Amino acid sequence: MKLQLFPASERGIKDIGWLKSNFFFSFSDYCHPMRSAFGTLLAFNDDFVEAGKGFGIHPHVNMEIISVLLKGKMNHKDTMGYSTEIEAPAVQIMSAGSGLRHEEYNIGSEEVNFLQIWIMPKQQNIMPRYQQRSFPKDKRKNKLVTIVSGEEGLQHCWINQNAKLSLGYYEQPSSLTYTFNPLNKCVFIFSIAGGLRVQDQVLQERDAIGIWETGDISLQCGEKAEFLIIETPINQK
Repeated sequence: MKLQLFPASERGIKDIGWLKSNFFFSFSDYCHPMRSAFGTLLAFNDDFVEAGKGFGIHPHVNMEIISVLLKGKMNHKDTMGYSTEIEAPAVQIMSAGSGLRHEEYNIGSEEVNFLQIWIMPKQQNIMPRYQQRSFPKDKRKNKLVTIVSGEEGLQHCWINQNAKLSLGYYEQPSSLTYTFNPLNKCVFIFSIAGGLRVQDQVLQERDAIGIWETGDISLQCGEKAEFLIIETPINQK
């Protein structure tokens, strides 16, 4: 087993007033020569957006973009004709494929906090697509819930990559083992809130850890622990 810690205190920071971003990997005008990606995970941004503000129309191409909305309410409009609203706790995905343009704004009365995640696609230039699902906390207490997968399903969002994202929320201290096929796979675990121990490493809120060359990962959750697990290929094949 190999591990790499990603302390919250070492994240890149971008603050332009209405938008405050925290970057684990090189993104925008933040560049870290040793942290450009983790496997096919290219971006993991912890973003805070003021009420009434947001991202104007802009393009994307050949990228799987996942937004995990932790707090607040946003809209989504794109050139495929989608126009919708999403409210926490929810997830939206956008397979940019051959290309599209979209915009998203904080349309609520409070600050929005969402995780913006970019994963390299399995296939290039597919037809762009968009999807969203809601994941209320009271329906996922004390268990891991798949929110995004490379396999289609009715309960989660589908993306164009052999990846899986799972949300954990444990009200009481708990122990669990995350098991996966380690062949060309790595796992990135992000602590959203509460205490979390991964193997022998203690993660504080907003810390993360990357793990590879193993098929089983032990987790010990503190009270009201919430975390995100990303399982994704190491190398694009």
